[in-house]
Amino acid sequence: MQDHNPIIRHKFTADPTVIVHGDTVWLYTGHDESPPGNYEYRMNDWLCFSSKDLVHWQEHPAPLKATDFSWASGDAFASKMIRAHHRFYWFAAVSHKTIPGKAIGLAVSDKPEGPFTDAIGSALITGDMLPVPAEEKINLDPTVLIEEDGSAFIFWGHQHCFYAALDKDLRSITSPVREISLPSFSEGAHIHYRAGWYYLSYGYGMPERVAYAMSRSIHGPWEFKGILNELAGNCETNRPAIIDFKGDSYFFYHNGALENGGSHRRSVCIDRLYYREDGTMQRVVMTSEGI
Repeated sequence: MQDHNPIIRHKFTADPTVIVHGDTVWLYTGHDESPPGNYEYRMNDWLCFSSKDLVHWQEHPAPLKATDFSWASGDAFASKMIRAHHRFYWFAAVSHKTIPGKAIGLAVSDKPEGPFTDAIGSALITGDMLPVPAEEKINLDPTVLIEEDGSAFIFWGHQHCFYAALDKDLRSITSPVREISLPSFSEGAHIHYRAGWYYLSYGYGMPERVAYAMSRSIHGPWEFKGILNELAGNCETNRPAIIDFKGDSYFFYHNGALENGGSHRRSVCIDRLYYREDGTMQRVVMTSEGI
């Protein structure tokens, strides 16, 4: 049986964010470029791939790099893509040139493959906007959900899970930044909605497993539901992305499974995700066969 995980094998990919547009799945990833023997993150741009069957993937030219944000010094960390207002909005964590710590920027394009340009001309979220003292990595891993009425919310954080309302044009925060209490929250938040339930998945502990909580409201209260995905091979981190496609549900994540892979040379994988009748999610079984 042929192995399909990791799904991208010619480059190291991490921190998947995924959308379904028409009959096509669009996958956007971080790009680990640390050489073997180097144990620090080296990430300069993001990568883009598309597929009509989740098995065969077409690569598109890198549509965005960290320094496309003129106010950023670099570091293309985890991101979140959404489609809204007939355009494509890409929320991404980078290092700010003048404000200490990571910041979250927003890029926009008329096409899923880009190219993307800075939508604001400044950061959407910076460390001086938080209700707690900002440490270096506190503004990591944005995830965004748009309600049926157009209300939009962004979740993010490192060691602290924050959320806030976004303006309907997605270019500004319109509420106080609030913190959510979640067991062993590390980073890697992912928010999605299905059949009356909000699901907030995240990196749990360190090394990270993926756990999740559920709520009937975007504002909580959030009920912790346990582990969704176990430790991912020889990789300390994980960051989930969850979609429905052609009637089935899928869980995207990363591990260190490729040759010379590891925590700083990661690779995106996919496995099936199943919901129980009560709405809870079954623990994802990671496989080398994939789908």
